[in-house]
Parts: sequence; structure tokens; C-alpha cells
Amino acid sequence: MHPIAPFASVLRADNPGPMTLDGTRSYVLRAPGAPGRVVVDPGPDLAPHLTALADAGPVDLVLVTHRHADHTGGLALFRELTGAPSRGVSAEFCAPGGGAADGSGAGPLVDGEVLEVAGLRIEVLATPGHTADSACFVVSVPGDPASGTVVLTGDTVLGRGTTVLAEPDGSLRDYLASLDRLSSLDLPDPVPGLPGHGPVLPDLRAAVHAYREHRTERLDQVRSALTALGVTLPDDEGPLPDAVLDAVTGAVYSDVDASVLPAARSSVRAQLEYLRGRP
Repeated sequence: MHPIAPFASVLRADNPGPMTLDGTRSYVLRAPGAPGRVVVDPGPDLAPHLTALADAGPVDLVLVTHRHADHTGGLALFRELTGAPSRGVSAEFCAPGGGAADGSGAGPLVDGEVLEVAGLRIEVLATPGHTADSACFVVSVPGDPASGTVVLTGDTVLGRGTTVLAEPDGSLRDYLASLDRLSSLDLPDPVPGLPGHGPVLPDLRAAVHAYREHRTERLDQVRSALTALGVTLPDDEGPLPDAVLDAVTGAVYSDVDASVLPAARSSVRAQLEYLRGRP
């Protein structure tokens, strides 16, 4: 367990890969002196990782940033190990803790909701785009501004590289709106970002700005590829032709490793959907 803030530590899962970088990061949050903890993204179904998280101390609540299995695959086992309730934007990841029959405190997360747990203030920000159920968490210690504020970003903003707009529910329109929301947060400057993959971001706003510029550049590349291919996107809601998806992906992402081409194709689909009916 590696401390990264007065109230936050990280444990990296042993699941490196093209989409997970050096592994999924699980975060353990607690105000100094608080008996319980909040765990964000228990990670994949890897018993040594989950056991180490559980051994860190009593868990009051488990939060998930989004649906992908490298963040949630170990959730069921982790609930068994800790007896803690879990919550996410999707009801699929919500369950009461300790066998409570009423399920109190275990409903789906709501945008703007403020959680007071483990001595912390955790504000929920719905940030769809990577997936429809993606969320970020703004975390601070009430009454202790010296402890600072951090934003847990899941896969909305990574510590290295850029995120994929995942099928079937990734949306560039939603993603750009989420980036704009993160950049306009009324928080100290700079505010650190704690991503689901990769190192801590010392200045989240700077990272978000770079992400926004990258997406704009990719859109220009997609437009250029469509022009070179002589393709006009249909304005209707029907499926995009596979041939167009493959051709644009090959033109725009010609320099990426073959292992990430499916992810690139998913992002191209989201970009093309965004461009329908747009100049």
C-alpha cells in the first residue's frame, strides 16, 4: 500500500496489459484517525490483491468508477471478505453490507451526491463518455483544508496516454462535456488527479486540457480521413458500415500497436457518431 495523500493510499493490481498499463489502481481512503475506510475500485478478480486490500483495515464502503471488469471483477469476493456495502452509478454494482435487508446506503450513485464516510467528504461527479456509467469522486477532509483535495478519475482521465471511448456506450459528446466539467471544478489549483491506471496527475486541469486538445486533433484527423476516402457519413441513426470504420481506423491510428487496434476502432466509432450531421 503506497500513501499518496494524507487520506489516500493506492494498491496496484498485478494485471498489466495494453489497456490497463501497469495495472489497475485500487484506492484506500480514510481521514486520519477514522476507524473505517473507503475502497475505490477493488479491481480484477485476483485473490492476493483483494486480500491485501481487505487486510488494510475495516471497510465502510466500496465505490466503483465504472463497469469494466479490471475495476469490478473482484467486487463480489471483496464484499465477502469485508462485509462492506458497494455503490456505483449502475445498480449492478450496488449491494448492502453486513447482510442488511433494507439495502440502506447501497443504492446507485447520483450525480452531485455528497457522501460522508470514513471522516471524508466525497462528492460524486457523473462523467460519462468512457462508459455511460463512469463517475469521478472529489475527496477532502472536512474542516482540514491543509489535507488538500484530490479527484479520483477512474478511466475518464488516465495517468498516461488517453482513454478509449468504449463500446457499446462510449460517447464523445458525453466525454467532451465531462472533460469540460472537470476543467471547471471550483477547486484549488492545481488539484491532483488519481487515475485508475498510471501515475498520479499532479495537475488535473492541465491533463484535462491536454485531453481536450487531443480529442480535437483526432476529430480533425477523422475528418481528413473521410475526405481522403470520399466518404460522407449518413445522417440517420443506422449502424456505421464496417468498411468505413476499418478504413478510418487504419488511416488515423496507423502508428498504434495491433493489440490496441480494437480499442482504437471503438474510439473511431464514437468519433464518427459525433460527426454525423456536423461539418
